[in-house]
Amino acid sequence: MEVIVERQCGLDVHKALVTACVRVPGAGGERVEQVAQFRTTVRGLLVLRDWLTGHAVTHVVMEATGVYWKPVWHVLEDEFELMLVNARHVKQVPGRKTDVCDAAWLCQLAEAGLLRASFVPPKPIRALRQLTRYRRAQIGERQREANRLHKALEDTGIKLDCVATNILGVSGRAMLDALCHGTTDPELLAELARGKLRKKIPALREALEGRFDSMHALLIGSILGHLDFLDEQIDQLSQAIEQHLAPFAAAVSVLRSIPGVETRTAQTIIAEIGVDMTAFPSAAHLASWAGQCPGNDQSAGKRRSGRTRKGSKWLDAALKDAAIAAIRTNDSYLQALYRHKRSRIGHGRALGAVKHSILCACWHMLTTGELYADLGSDYYPRHDPQRHTRRLVAQLERLGHTVTLTEATAA
Repeated sequence: MEVIVERQCGLDVHKALVTACVRVPGAGGERVEQVAQFRTTVRGLLVLRDWLTGHAVTHVVMEATGVYWKPVWHVLEDEFELMLVNARHVKQVPGRKTDVCDAAWLCQLAEAGLLRASFVPPKPIRALRQLTRYRRAQIGERQREANRLHKALEDTGIKLDCVATNILGVSGRAMLDALCHGTTDPELLAELARGKLRKKIPALREALEGRFDSMHALLIGSILGHLDFLDEQIDQLSQAIEQHLAPFAAAVSVLRSIPGVETRTAQTIIAEIGVDMTAFPSAAHLASWAGQCPGNDQSAGKRRSGRTRKGSKWLDAALKDAAIAAIRTNDSYLQALYRHKRSRIGHGRALGAVKHSILCACWHMLTTGELYADLGSDYYPRHDPQRHTRRLVAQLERLGHTVTLTEATAA
């Protein structure tokens, strides 16, 4: 294979050890290969960095093995040109599977320019990504804890959630705290209602009758304490995210102009894809990387599968939240797109089309800095009026009508 990179290193990274293979020019013009192993502690990685510097290595390639590549990347990224590659794209020769062979194979592929780098965002975006992902995990945990609270209340026979829309609101929380502190009289508990809930005091008195004992007080008190802790954690994370996003405030404002994209969703999108769209040659490349477009698997003239590939689950969750909100936004193009697709391909795929459209819009908006320009709910009738006419005629004919079309005369 033709040598594209003169001084290349391939790393086979594991939890405790990293195997390095360096290929450099020899004294006689031949390629010389050196192999060594290093520990993945900070001290061991610093020794690896010095060893690579001693061989005048310029490029280093490694596989994306879980999270084990991250410490190596942090130590080496300021000194070398790094490349992270998808393990599926680098298949070892069968029958020669060892750590040394893996590192040597990576090195040979990289020096011949046969590897495609995975997207690794810059340091500020990586830090932001960790914060947004952890916040979403905490929000999910809070929802699970709230579900546990509902189950625990069912065991007491108290039906507070049948009267109060939000049992963790001001009124519901006051009643739950009073129960945990020993107040079980429905009359006293119902008087803790505030605002509009006071109109439901008679229903509250009936709903608050139950068998709330000391075990329930301990259990529900623990759940409420955990909910308070999670709320505090989420607030702290949100504040830290806003601080990290201060340099990208304009990008957040731009993305929030998309129907269905609120502040948290915009923050997550930026944390997952960054703000520099030069990493993706086009919106289609971004959609493919994110797993938000149909798969492409054809052979012998037959299409075998159109299943989407796996992308970032965090980005997919954010896009799903945005898409669900967007299809509920009246008089919007995204709502029209969903309705246009749903009749033919069903809810799931139609929602996927909306997610794809939102992501492509993000690419264009982050590239140009322009706000979202909605195409309107009448986009499809305007774009293809004949098809829209045929659809309406077919609906009337299914209802038993005979339709005769007459061209309207120009005014």
